[in-house]
Amino acid sequence: MPDLLALIPDLGAGAWLLVAIGALIVGFSKTALPGAGTLAVGFFALAMPAKESTAALLLLLIVGDMTALWLYRREPDWRTLVRLLPSAMIGVVLGAFYFAAVDGRAVRITIGVILLVLVAVTLWRRHAAQRAEAARAADGTALPPTRAAAQGSRPGAAATAQGVGYGLLGGFTTMVANAAGPVMSLYFLAMRLPVLTFLGTSAWYFAIVNLFKVPFSAGLGLITRDTLVMDAMLVPVVLLGAFIGAKVARRIPQKVFDRLILVLTVAAALSLLLL
Repeated sequence: MPDLLALIPDLGAGAWLLVAIGALIVGFSKTALPGAGTLAVGFFALAMPAKESTAALLLLLIVGDMTALWLYRREPDWRTLVRLLPSAMIGVVLGAFYFAAVDGRAVRITIGVILLVLVAVTLWRRHAAQRAEAARAADGTALPPTRAAAQGSRPGAAATAQGVGYGLLGGFTTMVANAAGPVMSLYFLAMRLPVLTFLGTSAWYFAIVNLFKVPFSAGLGLITRDTLVMDAMLVPVVLLGAFIGAKVARRIPQKVFDRLILVLTVAAALSLLLL
């Protein structure tokens, strides 16, 4: 028993509480509100050195990914994933170089600024779209809902370019700070995906990208024995959060879901900037 106790990382009671809350949020975010995951980044960064915290959180995120994938494996929008994944992997590689070159504070500021800019762009685009729809309705030229939805879902050049851009940002932010949840949530929100399709697409995206990140984190020397032991102890907490999230997700109205994503993205950005 003493030998087993010696393996437990000596974080202190306050730090253990922070990482436990973070692990609960990881599970909940994976099955209910993907944008909430960056809040866990803040809790882990408060409990541990910033760079080491990213590797500790990554392994728990993969546990959450596998849970979400099991729950929502039949729900993804495959065309959206095809647009995102190649550029996301390039973003991971760029993020690995950036991560090795700067300190933790610079990483957090970078991600926080990116998130706030994306929220502003998302709100502006929604406002512009609403004004355009109102103008068409006033002129009697509004498209029927079925035709508008069909046109909005076509993977044209603009949608492809947007997917590449968000994919790069998602890969970059997930590598340097495990903070791609809000970035990709804003993209899926812009695509107007229904709640379960949103969660299924997110589950597949992060399951693939987070596994792709593991060799880079290991190569940077961030995955240690202490990291593995701590994460093994926190896996049940992640699963509990995922169970709670799965119960909540199917009861969230679409409008409430969309608003929560935006609010949580802003909260995550501010937490990264103010830590």
